[in-house]
Formats: sequence, C-alpha cells, structure tokens
Amino acid sequence: MPRSRNTVLIVLAFFAIYVIWGSTYLMNKIAVLELPPFMLASFRFTTAGLLVFLLAKLMGIEIKISRKQLWNAIIAGFLFLSFGNGVVVWALRYVDTGFAALEISAQPLIILLMMRVLEGKKIKPMSVIGVIFGIIGIYLLVSQKQIIAKENSVLGMIMILACMLSWGYGSLFVAKADLPSNYFVNTGYQMFTGGIILALMSVGFGESWVSPVNWSFDVKVVMVLLVIFGSILAFTSFNYLLKVVSPEKVATSTYVNPIVAMLLGWYFLKEEITLQSLIAAVVLLTGVYFINTKKTLAIFERFKK
Repeated sequence: MPRSRNTVLIVLAFFAIYVIWGSTYLMNKIAVLELPPFMLASFRFTTAGLLVFLLAKLMGIEIKISRKQLWNAIIAGFLFLSFGNGVVVWALRYVDTGFAALEISAQPLIILLMMRVLEGKKIKPMSVIGVIFGIIGIYLLVSQKQIIAKENSVLGMIMILACMLSWGYGSLFVAKADLPSNYFVNTGYQMFTGGIILALMSVGFGESWVSPVNWSFDVKVVMVLLVIFGSILAFTSFNYLLKVVSPEKVATSTYVNPIVAMLLGWYFLKEEITLQSLIAAVVLLTGVYFINTKKTLAIFERFKK
C-alpha cells in the first residue's frame, strides 16, 4: 500500500475513534428519549452484527467458529454490549452525555484496580499517582449539587459504574478466552449475541417495542449512524489502528471522546458545562494519562484476537 494512502487511512481511522465514538453519547441520548433503552441497543447491535457477517461473507472470510468460541463470544457480548453498553444507554435518560462520557473515561482506572484485585498484579508508582488523580476527579464530577439534584441522577451514576465494572471484567476475560482469530468475525459474534441478549432483557423488563416505521426522522437517522458508523466503522477502525500504530496512540481516544461528547451535548442538547466539570475533566484525564502505561495498555491487544 502506498505510504500516502496508508497515512490517509490512519487519519480517517483516528477520526472515527475520536469523533464518531465521542458522538455516540449524543446519538444514544437522542434516541433513548424516544425509544426504550434495551430495545434501542438491541436493534443497534443485532443489525450491526448481521451486517458484519454479510460483509465477512462478501470478503470471503470464514465465519464458522467452535462451540467454545461461540460461548466465549456470548459472554464477552454480554459483558461489553448487553450490560456494559445497554445499561449506559438506559442511564443516559438520567445523566447528561458529557457527564456519562467523563465518568466512563475512568475505565483504565477500573481495569487497573481489577487487575490488582483479581490477578494480583502490582500497580506501578506512576499508576498509583493516576489512581489518586482518578479518584479525586470522579469525586469532583459526581459531587456537584446541580447534578445530584436531578431525578434519578445518582442511580444513573451508579449504573454507569456497574457498566464500567462489567467492561473491565470483560477486558480481563477476553484477554485469556478462546475467541475467533479474525477480529472482524469476533466483533460480529459479540455484537449479534449481545444484541439478542439485549432483546431478551427488553422483553424481561416489559419494554414496549416501537416499529421503525413509527420512529421520528431524527431517531431513524441516529440509528443508521449508530449501526454503520458507531458500530461497524468505528470498531473496524479501532482494530485497524491496533495493527498499524502503537496501543498508546490508540488509547488517546480515552482523552478525546469525553471532550467531543461534552461539546456535542452542550451544542445540540444545551447541556450545562460547569466549571467544576471542567476541573474534574482535567484531573480525571490526567489520572488516566498516568495510568496508561505500556503494561496497562497491553489490555488493548485483546482486540487483535
């Protein structure tokens, strides 16, 4: 591949994981104000998974996997998407998009602590500094009176934290699990099975399903963007970047996504950005910077499977 073309692809891929992923908070917020959250997430990931399988077939990629790989993909799909993403969509009914993105930016802190608790791995001094900054940043973020005063906002915060724990455990699980070797196929199975589980969750919680015919124009546009760009394109770009650049560079999306989410929420939804939120963002992202050592970033290698 010519160097110039390779550079263009890298730039476009970074745009995808920076801006597109950062904008999914806004898109989910717009959709969840009209549609039931689990139904919304189910439609997104089931459709995306089916499209990934179709693309794999068109590209001549074998999608057959072993029973063990299927089971592991189901577990990963639940941890990452059914619970890890579906409940975040539910929580967006009660918290602002920028707040949710900032809270989730502390994910490396959660993974680091889980690696310590569950695997007994020592935390390096630089990472300890990151943990301290992270805890202070989260406190500054969630202690704002104007945010806590909103109805069910505390519940939303707690459920987002639960999602981060689910995503963190999923990260540790897939690092050792037997999953499809082709990351495209692996992603497809996780999305499809995660979407099916979300459909069962939707039925179990008694959500009223709404036909796409009855969706507003804005929600139809948002859903297309979530499926094609937020799911397939962004995940593909993420995995492509892991092959051509260092994990440290890919992990910079951790810093950019919350900023994109905050700005889009402020511009389109008139969400308030307080001074304390800005300070919390600086402190929290500084903590994430210290935590993102090469050892911690090795967790990103799981997506190469």
